[in-house]
Amino acid sequence: MDPLNVCLVNDSFPPAIDGVANAVVNYGEVIARQHGRATVVTPYYPNADDSTFPFPVVRYPSVDMTKIVGYRAGMPFSYEVFRRLEAEAFDIIHSHCPITSTLLSRALRERIHVPLVFTYHTKFDIDIANAVHSRLLQESATRILAQNIAACDEVWVVSRGAGDNLRKLGYEGPYTVMPNGVDLPRGRVDDDLIRRATEGFDLPTGLPVFLFVGRMMWYKGIRIILDALRRLADSGMDFRMVFVGDGGDKDAIVTYTQSLGLADKVSFSPPVRDRNLIRAWYCRADLFLFPSTFDTNGLVVREAAACGLASVLVRDSCAAEDVADGENGFLIEENAASMAAALTKLIAAPEAMRQVGEGAQQDLYMSWAEAVSRAYERYRAVIENYRSGKYTRRDTFTDELFRGMAGVMGVMDRSRQLQRQFQEQMYTDAMNSYDGFMNRIDRFL
Repeated sequence: MDPLNVCLVNDSFPPAIDGVANAVVNYGEVIARQHGRATVVTPYYPNADDSTFPFPVVRYPSVDMTKIVGYRAGMPFSYEVFRRLEAEAFDIIHSHCPITSTLLSRALRERIHVPLVFTYHTKFDIDIANAVHSRLLQESATRILAQNIAACDEVWVVSRGAGDNLRKLGYEGPYTVMPNGVDLPRGRVDDDLIRRATEGFDLPTGLPVFLFVGRMMWYKGIRIILDALRRLADSGMDFRMVFVGDGGDKDAIVTYTQSLGLADKVSFSPPVRDRNLIRAWYCRADLFLFPSTFDTNGLVVREAAACGLASVLVRDSCAAEDVADGENGFLIEENAASMAAALTKLIAAPEAMRQVGEGAQQDLYMSWAEAVSRAYERYRAVIENYRSGKYTRRDTFTDELFRGMAGVMGVMDRSRQLQRQFQEQMYTDAMNSYDGFMNRIDRFL
């Protein structure tokens, strides 16, 4: 079978780091190294070093919105970028964000006539509620988002819970569950690396160590963690807690930790870019605390599982899918009292934590190589469905808009071609006149 040429589009990409950016990096790396060709299309970031990736990265113009939404906002309709993308002869487009990335993808589809797949990673109703406080505007934004997703040829979700959330947005079409993987190998790192990673942190031998890795945002359930730890401290238990990551709520989280009197037991680390050092943190901890009901897949839970670390999760959350309480993870209710009760019990049972960690490693781990291979095979089916006309085109206002944009770009192409032809003809005429003039001079002399 001929290798596929895949266009991956997302609003975030290194140096911006989040779970979806990590997914796109791994899609690109696995496709480029094991399957075919991949190109990532993403907004411009200053000081971005794309030379380290085994695939090309195409950057389009952006504006700095990091103080408002935490990212640079892309301005995707660049004629020069589209000209470059059109020349790549893609077989399929895969968007990982339902906003700017999917707008760009839809416009590109109209130009190159290949199928568009969309993956729903994040609970965007929560993001919209956090960014827009007017109920009317929230409903309008959600409706537009659902329409944008519905315009794609095939929709994937990263978990069953993500699919349920997509329905809440108003999306009524079919979807396929296509789980993400993790880029950490299964197994532990050596003790020297653990010592190097944790150097400078107060982690006495014999005390339980709890860990959180991710964006420092309240909606990740961090208040539940801190309030539960306060209950443990009040009961006389000693422990250590380490938060690894950054985010818009970090300063408030640090302040709240201090107000609870936990500063001597709780430490904060900036984001760790070195994946081996992240593995070392997972290997040093006794439990991973992740009471988030926001995340649709919880990649960090699978990362912890890769290292044999069990997680404490909220029952029925997306992150807890496929987790059986006491077998490959620990389930609690979404409150501090439930977490405190679970931690109190587990602190007295270190062997149970170890055994459940082994269960997580066996049951929950999936490599990115396996996850992307599944997706890559599905790409072929999507392409065949598209070519055979199985996907119904939607004649909405926005579809007409994108067809119009494609037409405008076509006119621009023709205009530029005519301009080049005119310039070339002018140059040819000028050179002919010059040659004729020089010939007359030669004859005169």
